[in-house]
Amino acid sequence: MSIAEHIRPALGLPAIQTFAAADMAAVDALIRRRLSSDVVLINQIADHIVSAGGKRLRPMLVMLAGHAVGGAGPEHHQLAAIIEFIHTSTLLHDDVVDESDLRRGRSTANALWGNAPSVLVGDFLYSRSFQLMVELERMAVMQILADTTNRIAEGEVLQLLHVHNPDTDEAAYLRVIERKTAVLFAAGTRLGALATGADEAVQQKLYDYGMHLGYAFQIADDVLDYSANADELGKNLGDDLAEGKATLPLIHAMAHSDEAVRNRLREIVQNGDASAMPEVLAAIHATGGLEYSRKRALEYANAAEQALDGLPETEAVAALRGLARYAIERSH
Repeated sequence: MSIAEHIRPALGLPAIQTFAAADMAAVDALIRRRLSSDVVLINQIADHIVSAGGKRLRPMLVMLAGHAVGGAGPEHHQLAAIIEFIHTSTLLHDDVVDESDLRRGRSTANALWGNAPSVLVGDFLYSRSFQLMVELERMAVMQILADTTNRIAEGEVLQLLHVHNPDTDEAAYLRVIERKTAVLFAAGTRLGALATGADEAVQQKLYDYGMHLGYAFQIADDVLDYSANADELGKNLGDDLAEGKATLPLIHAMAHSDEAVRNRLREIVQNGDASAMPEVLAAIHATGGLEYSRKRALEYANAAEQALDGLPETEAVAALRGLARYAIERSH
């Protein structure tokens, strides 16, 4: 599936990564410098998760947003590192809450070192991100990031309330995505614009772009949990089901199945029965759950692109457009 064609240009992922390479090298170097602690276990766990790969999408968004409105420099590098530290701390906490043993094709920190060290190193990364924030001495930055981390924490609790809850509907699902994923994307793109000196209206455009991109990215991610190649995905297929999480493909199937199938799906969600994956897949396919979810992701990706309208059509803006398309076209 590809996003609706636009006249405006968009870069593919390799071109985006090339464009951002120098900035991302500087961000990575800063991350590694500021991860350092004289407590050896902190270094081991932090290095394990930071070295796990991934595309560094969230810090990259800070850099691209800065360039989209006039340029980026060392302050953007520090903001990008802050965003990555916040994201990494949430991964450590998520894996403990979800009892996950695999992320990006590698054993999770909690699987290797246990839950307590993972939670505590997550706390270290949160607090290190706030040290980096304070160094910038910008109240607007601290306000945005304090509000963002608070909303992420709300999202974690909100998601917990929906675990094994077969009554989770699309609206509730989207509220979790907003807080758990989209707000950090939006904070990154807004901060990138803020650090360049963009006015409030331009900051809002990039905030809206990041928010819509976050929705598109997470919905597409949830589709992959029912459709991807497990080796490519880097985690166990059906993990969401095993954790009792009803994501959009399954929510759609429950809403559009007959009563007998719906009751069976509710039972599967309540029990977190991963062995019932074939039944769930059959119901999702029968109701067009994957197609519906892809369509919703596409709508958000299109909205992300539209938020950029009015910005100069630079290479950085083409990169942001390209990420909106990549979000829904990727296979992992």
